[in-house]
Amino acid sequence: MFDRYPDGLPVGPDWVSTTDTAEIRFPFDGSVVARAPVGTPELARRAVDEAVAVSRAVAKLPSHVRRDVLTGVHRSLVEWRDELTDLLVAETGKPLVDCRVEVARTLVTWQAAAEEVARLHGETVPLDLLPSGEGLTGFWVRKPIGVVVGIAGFNYPLLLASHKIAPAIAAGCPVVVKPAPQTPLATLWLVHLVREAAAAAGAPLSLVQLVTGDAGVGSTLVTDRRVGAVSFTGSAAVGHRIARDAAPTKTLLELGSNAALVVAGDADLDAAVDAVLRGGFYASGQACISVQRLLVTDDVADEFTERLLARLPEVVTGDPRDETTRVSALIDERSTRRVLDWISAAVGAGARIATGGAATGGVLAPTVLTEVPDGVDCWDEEIFGPVVCLRRVSDVDEAFRQVNASRYGLHASVFTGSLRTAMRAIDELEVGGVVVNEVPGFRSDTMPYGGVKDSGIGREGPRFAIDELTVTRMAVIRA
Repeated sequence: MFDRYPDGLPVGPDWVSTTDTAEIRFPFDGSVVARAPVGTPELARRAVDEAVAVSRAVAKLPSHVRRDVLTGVHRSLVEWRDELTDLLVAETGKPLVDCRVEVARTLVTWQAAAEEVARLHGETVPLDLLPSGEGLTGFWVRKPIGVVVGIAGFNYPLLLASHKIAPAIAAGCPVVVKPAPQTPLATLWLVHLVREAAAAAGAPLSLVQLVTGDAGVGSTLVTDRRVGAVSFTGSAAVGHRIARDAAPTKTLLELGSNAALVVAGDADLDAAVDAVLRGGFYASGQACISVQRLLVTDDVADEFTERLLARLPEVVTGDPRDETTRVSALIDERSTRRVLDWISAAVGAGARIATGGAATGGVLAPTVLTEVPDGVDCWDEEIFGPVVCLRRVSDVDEAFRQVNASRYGLHASVFTGSLRTAMRAIDELEVGGVVVNEVPGFRSDTMPYGGVKDSGIGREGPRFAIDELTVTRMAVIRA
């Protein structure tokens, strides 16, 4: 599948050879999947040069051309969906079922972006609300923000890159994307498909470029003052540094969370247990809105815990290529060691391992911790592994207070049979999205997605990202 796109990196209208390459390894057994080209700060600077050079031409592309590019990519992704799925399994180590979902969501994202091209418009403004505005006609339009830099995380490389590239093209912006060093392969293929679609539609090939590399490459991209916007998905620490380094350039930051799921006394307990099994361990827990903090009211805590532990063996661990696997190896050994260290530190602080807590053959067992105190990473930070922390609370009021006590605020969910409780959650929880009677990890790729507090700023989803990547231009005319 690696002969489906050219060697090197797509910089400018061509693919540029690189001096260095890096091994991409299958996380499950460490075998080498491929060698990927490694970029440099100099190549990153060249990519921005090329993007600036075509920025005006991309901004002037007619709507039908931008839409043709987007629909062309969608068609190609449909054609190659099985091969892309296999490639995602190989480079991310995510279970096959999750990689299939990633490709399906990627298809929705490109189709939705194509549809939004037709909705990119402005409005008239009644300037004569003031006497000085009499005789004036006013309206505003949306214009591309300029060159976009998109930096994606390793856990959903194809989907995250699509959420950077597709809205940028729809908005009329050239984009330079930097994938995570561990997972560049599917994104390289995606960019090749975009450039093929651009050629077929008569658009400049340099409307999308890709540069791999380390933090030096990323710093070169985000600190270039010619860039109009930086869109980043990753950790809070890196996102905060990018925001500081990029200022005053606009930044869109999706920085993860430690998502909470509240189980009220009137909840359907079987449905809530099912949500934890699905929502706490998908993608081996490497998802920013997977269930991490589980807050259960005292009146149902014993019964809920018993049902959860009884059903936990349903979460099958093993080879991610197996249809039945739900948890496999994390992206690398360092991540596995970190999660194990966090579990050990939590136990040292008084937490109890109800089940799991160890790795076999490099695969962490699905883990449930109870009695986890504040002040430990397993509760306070984003664990990014197959670990759920269960805490008893006196009532829903206490649960909501503890949800809001976090420095993060991306998604949270509440299981309840009460409409009043559901509406309170929507009103009171300090998060970007409240999900009722479903996993906090639910995300439709057409909805506004993003967080508050340290979970970031800005919103993804094609319609909302296009708004972020365009600026209003006001027109005032005296006839």
